[in-house]
Amino acid sequence: MTGPAPTGPAARADTLLQSFAEAGYARAEPAILQPAEPFLDLSGEDIRKSLYLTTDGGGEELCLRPDLTIPVARDYLASPRSGQPAGFSYLGPVFRYRDGRPSEFLQAGIESFGRQDRPAADAEMLALAIEATAAAGLSEVEIHTGDVALFAALIDALDLYPVWRRRLLKDFNRKRTLAQDLERLAIAELAPRNEYEGVLAALAGSDRKAALALVTDLMSIAGASAVGGRTVAEIADRFLEQSTLKSGALPRHALDLIKRFLVIAGTPTEAVQQLRALAADARLDIAAAIDALEARAGFMAQRGIDLTKVRFATAFGRGLDYYTGFEFELHHPGNGDEPLVAGGRYDGLLSQLGAASSIPAVGFSIWIERLAQSSAASHSPRGRAS
Repeated sequence: MTGPAPTGPAARADTLLQSFAEAGYARAEPAILQPAEPFLDLSGEDIRKSLYLTTDGGGEELCLRPDLTIPVARDYLASPRSGQPAGFSYLGPVFRYRDGRPSEFLQAGIESFGRQDRPAADAEMLALAIEATAAAGLSEVEIHTGDVALFAALIDALDLYPVWRRRLLKDFNRKRTLAQDLERLAIAELAPRNEYEGVLAALAGSDRKAALALVTDLMSIAGASAVGGRTVAEIADRFLEQSTLKSGALPRHALDLIKRFLVIAGTPTEAVQQLRALAADARLDIAAAIDALEARAGFMAQRGIDLTKVRFATAFGRGLDYYTGFEFELHHPGNGDEPLVAGGRYDGLLSQLGAASSIPAVGFSIWIERLAQSSAASHSPRGRAS
């Protein structure tokens, strides 16, 4: 005789992985102990406070994996399939300090590498994510989507100084920082000019390499040396960035267009219409990014996704530095800011991990406990009544 089938979140996740395998996503099982550097470099220094860190005998900083995207990507790059289209699914524990909540929890998901048909691959990820929530018994989820590539296209079209491009793209993944920067810039234009602002503006508008060489030389002449572990060149680079930011280099028309862009929201179809209207009115060359959004929406519809239930917002971002395009989250209605499933496109990550050439990549993660809790709540008498 056989005993009863296992139940619980892990068993449900195993069933989910079986469906992913049937869809062509092989099981990946990366090591739990990982080099810490990729997480710190690619996810942002903010993640350090949640990592469980240690050091090996050679002095290398290691960590318990805080997620599975980077470990799966590293294993893929080390495999014979590196550079070729390949899809992986996973289920396993991840480790993060979460202030009073369990630091070890289960995560499942999918990573897809090497597909050149980006809009179709994006749509497939969202469709599989929705299927995962449906398999858990959740018939209704809130679908939030965005696209950092659209924001990057806007910044490129505004032809800003490189330092502003870097700053604003970094801010985009940290919503509070972006809002604060835009507000500060609006106030800064009203502030009195200082006696050296003309010099700062000249530095901001000059060739970056030439300006960096000038500041480095001036610091060397003044006898500056390494401070706090930074070289003279690194200090000069930081000074140049700060001088550009303080010079009021972000023009008023750029500030206004960024604010107009960030309020666009609606269904993907509505967002495309609003974006095309803004581009035409402001004469912005962002047609390729809008076309990609429209193509993705078409593939979503082909996958059976009801576009009227998909919310797209130009201001939506997931807070991770390595995302380069489509981003999404699925939420249980009324569940606050914690997603059940979240993911997106990260085409630059594999190059940053050492790939010799760019490899397209997209995927998502599932928080198994959240999914199980939401499923239980929706099937309870109170949940059904609500």
